[in-house]
Amino acid sequence: MGNEAKSSGAANNGGGGFRAKMEHALYSGDKKHVMAGIGIITIVFGVPWYLMNRGSKHQSHQDYLEKADKARKARLSSSGSSSPDK
Repeated sequence: MGNEAKSSGAANNGGGGFRAKMEHALYSGDKKHVMAGIGIITIVFGVPWYLMNRGSKHQSHQDYLEKADKARKARLSSSGSSSPDK
């Protein structure tokens, strides 16, 4: 029990571990840390957004309705001509 207190105290008093450095970067408010955080968030959310939107042209609602109407007409005309007469 005495050894545990000494080891945790040594880690908090200038041990310079990864956790201590990470907490300092998160809570310091330094300008470079804030800019690095903004950059990381931009990359994390920006890359997937870019990859999802790069190849598709956004259609308006009217374009969608015209496309659906054309498909419906094609489906109805093909199903009417392929049915055998009774």
